[in-house]
Amino acid sequence: MLGSLLAGAVGDALGAPIEFASWSAIKADHGAEGVTGYLPAYGRNGGAITDDTQMTLFTAEGLLRARGGAAGGSDTDAETEVLHAYLRWLTTQDEPWPAWRSPAPHDPRAGLVEHAVLHHRRAPGVTCLGSLLRGPRGSIDEPINNSKGCGGVMRAAPAGLVGADDPFRLGAACAALTHGHPSGYLSAGVLASVVAQLVDGVDLDTALDAAMAELLGWAGHEEPAGALEAVRSLAARGRPTPADLESLGGGWTGEEALAISVACALTADTLIDGLLLAVNHSGDSDSTGSITGNLLGAVHGGQAIPPDLIAGLEAADLITEIAENLASGFDDRR
Repeated sequence: MLGSLLAGAVGDALGAPIEFASWSAIKADHGAEGVTGYLPAYGRNGGAITDDTQMTLFTAEGLLRARGGAAGGSDTDAETEVLHAYLRWLTTQDEPWPAWRSPAPHDPRAGLVEHAVLHHRRAPGVTCLGSLLRGPRGSIDEPINNSKGCGGVMRAAPAGLVGADDPFRLGAACAALTHGHPSGYLSAGVLASVVAQLVDGVDLDTALDAAMAELLGWAGHEEPAGALEAVRSLAARGRPTPADLESLGGGWTGEEALAISVACALTADTLIDGLLLAVNHSGDSDSTGSITGNLLGAVHGGQAIPPDLIAGLEAADLITEIAENLASGFDDRR
């Protein structure tokens, strides 16, 4: 469980400096192998996290508050608590608490927002910002927009780590708060389902089969299901090249980011190999690095992350604390 959040953050930090770079530009700047470690980004020499990790942590905080666990609070509607957590994240991006959700249900200054390390604007997604600022609350039944951007799936791993009875539905519902297209929120449901199974000891192929079976029961499943089918076919041919990954898309939409990440997780020799594979392509490198880290970290655990990458990771202690809080209630909730 710790491995899923930590490796996700490491993948995010590895991809952050090249998020908007093409593979040809990455090779020109860093050599034939591309990025092989942390690079300077956002004013740090390396290890800077982005909105992907920030929003993942705030997802976890909302779910913890709903559970009445270590983050405080009492049992309540999980999506409501996650929404409030996202609005607190919004204030860390130099945005006001939105008038449509005033007054704030809890002290908006309490919790993760107390940590200055999270008060950095790191290329947050336009859909996430706009949905939270304008409102109203989005849901699966009442979509807030028609966005299928990857901002829903890149933050969904905690829905698979909190011990939910139905992690797929929880992951999808949390994503639908800001992303109304099925490809945006169903991709998040798949990730949450797979992560929950992986930390239970299920192998990745079996977990994907189970998540696919659940996915097919949802309306609007065609794009994410098709993307996962393409991934399984691609992975069966061996280790994908950056061009192979690009054939799955750029990772800017939910189903593309999920597909690229699953391809890397299925074919990686080691956790760090998978993370580097996931960021060295033309596209949304930090999001695919983050999601791949969520998957491979759940498989291999935190001990598989090279210590120097943990030592250089921004907010590593805070990420560890949140992961431990999630773990504290996992076993007795499943």
